[in-house]
This record gives sequence, C-alpha cells and structure tokens, in this order.
Amino acid sequence: QVQLVESGGGLVQPGGSLRLSCAASGTIFSSSAMHWYRQAPGKQRDWVATITSSGVTVYPDSVKGRFTISRDNAKNTLYLRMNSLNPEDTAAYYCHLVKVGYDIWGQGIQVTVSS
Repeated sequence: QVQLVESGGGLVQPGGSLRLSCAASGTIFSSSAMHWYRQAPGKQRDWVATITSSGVTVYPDSVKGRFTISRDNAKNTLYLRMNSLNPEDTAAYYCHLVKVGYDIWGQGIQVTVSS
C-alpha cells in the first residue's frame, strides 16, 4: 500500500557531503512523521533524525549540526543532507514512516565514508 525507496548513497571521502533521498508511494506521506535511522555491521540500528508532518526537526547529538532532514511534500520525498562526514558515519541508512496504522521502512542504502 505504501513503499519507501532510498537513493543517493555511495562512497564519499572524510569531510565530504552526501544527500540521501527517500521516495514514498501512496497519499499519506504529507501527513506522516518521517525518520532516518542507520545501522553499521554488528551494531544496533540507531536513530539519526526526525521530521514531523508540520516540519519540526529533531536530531541526536551525534549528527546535530552536520545533518539536515527535510521533506518535499509535493514530490512525496524525504531527504537527509549529510555534511562533514567521518568514517563513523559509515552505515546502511533507512527511512521510516510513522502514522496511525502505518509503520513502514525503506530497504536501506549504504553510505561509506573512507579515504
């Protein structure tokens, strides 16, 4: 009924930037809270960013000031702009949609930060 597809990952050098996209199908995107998570091999999946349906954003200290979550409701797309990347940011990144009756995850997309 609703699907999330991430894109924009890849290899980037330390200090570099990358923008991830998450395209949503269906008609519930604009009224849904959205989140980004990440998971490195052998580690738990950690929360990275949140944006509410009204545009309020929240970040953990690990990325605050470096990452920016945004949304374009006309395009049904969520974004994560990542600046000042370091090797500790290397992980698979997942977008997540939460709304009453919905708990949907994207497939995950790899971000590798290495020189």
